[in-house]
Amino acid sequence: MFRPNLLAVALVAAPMLSAPAAWAQDQDADTVVATVSGQDITLGQMIVMKQSVQDPNMANLPDQALWDMMLDQLIRQTAVAASGTETALVRAQVELQRRNALATAAVTDIAEAELTDEELQAAYDKMFADAGETKEFNAAHILVETEEEAKEIKAELDGGAEFGAMAEQHSTGPSGPNKGDLGWFAADQMVAPFSEAVAGMEKGAVSDPVKTEFGWHLIKLNDTRMREAPKMEDVREQLSQMIRREKVEAEIERLVGEADIKKTEGVDPALLNNTDLLEAE
Repeated sequence: MFRPNLLAVALVAAPMLSAPAAWAQDQDADTVVATVSGQDITLGQMIVMKQSVQDPNMANLPDQALWDMMLDQLIRQTAVAASGTETALVRAQVELQRRNALATAAVTDIAEAELTDEELQAAYDKMFADAGETKEFNAAHILVETEEEAKEIKAELDGGAEFGAMAEQHSTGPSGPNKGDLGWFAADQMVAPFSEAVAGMEKGAVSDPVKTEFGWHLIKLNDTRMREAPKMEDVREQLSQMIRREKVEAEIERLVGEADIKKTEGVDPALLNNTDLLEAE
């Protein structure tokens, strides 16, 4: 969303204008707080400007001091803007900012809508209801480029070499410095040849060389366990994010699908590089 910069216009200080001591209860975002040569500055613009404040010292100013500072900035900005030229660049920037603000507001309304228990339950059932228990593996591996190298390392392991030390010395994978440790994973998290090899191993065993798209692996199975589907409350936030994301994507697709879209043919894409066009009034 477009947010005006507090320091966008650096001019000599103008007299500070104070806010009224008390505001009527019916004030809204369109309430005019000042005019500059007929151009309105509104309460909504002031609120948006306050949201853009990044400096904690400024943000923590008393309301009156911050009000005076921001209103002074907007007055100076408005006065200077009146002397500016409305070029194609300015019109394009303003229109893009307007559309972005409207699109952001529309998406935010969808994403922040309250979710029902029924929606959460349906999402949970979709992800976990039929999952049951999942077998997980804890393993380490040594990854090398050739089968010959893998066989040589396997022979050393069979002769009593320590797996972690061999992984640190020979493995080309990112887990090598950590003794080849892969932690816990489910079979579907690994490529098929690797997961198939692990599934057929006994705890503590080291596999023969296994080929995947990444190279040749020697795998040591440390342990296995059964993981139950998580409880609803444990994944509630994950489900909420998924539902909101799907709602936003579905609404965007619906709106684009219903829009009357006509693309102009024959415009040279190379014109994207012609910034001179933006100087036209």
